[in-house]
Amino acid sequence: MTRIISGAAGSLPLATPAHGTRPTSDRVREALFSSLEAEGLLSGAHVADLYAGSGALGLEALSRGAHSAVLVESSRSAAQICRRNAAAVADAIAGPRATVAAIPVRRWLGQSSGTFDLVFLDPPYALAETELAADLRALPRLLSSEASVVVERSSRSPEPELPESLTLRRSKRYGETVLWILERTGAAEPRRTAGSED
Repeated sequence: MTRIISGAAGSLPLATPAHGTRPTSDRVREALFSSLEAEGLLSGAHVADLYAGSGALGLEALSRGAHSAVLVESSRSAAQICRRNAAAVADAIAGPRATVAAIPVRRWLGQSSGTFDLVFLDPPYALAETELAADLRALPRLLSSEASVVVERSSRSPEPELPESLTLRRSKRYGETVLWILERTGAAEPRRTAGSED
């Protein structure tokens, strides 16, 4: 069962699409979000969750204090599940409801006018590396000056091909999953809380 792990909506179960998506495991999400919180990257953040599936990443961010979240999912059935989950989380936190863009990620990247502090890219593992590279090239115009980007891939996938405007800050492997944490090239160090670690 997929659920919100922590925050105002902690333990809330989330619906998941019957097929065609690969939810991030609770273990990986817990480790990722603990790290993001330690760096002070969640409170008040404007978040985009690309290839959203159930919307678990963007909704976890809302539960933990993000200001807004956009869930981008091209599958009509999965987008409908995102809307249901977003409504449930909004009720639980008595706060902002995520918006859902039911269009392909590349189209959204080309037409969005928002500015985001935190972006999750969790595409199907079968997505070609060239497609991921194209997404990353289109992304920087939507990023705030100290934004972070989290890319989730198979541990068998190569390091993502980055445009000059994005830099790898660190990576972490969790079994069959690897997280690549990116930042704007030349960005200042993110805020840290005492005792936080990479």
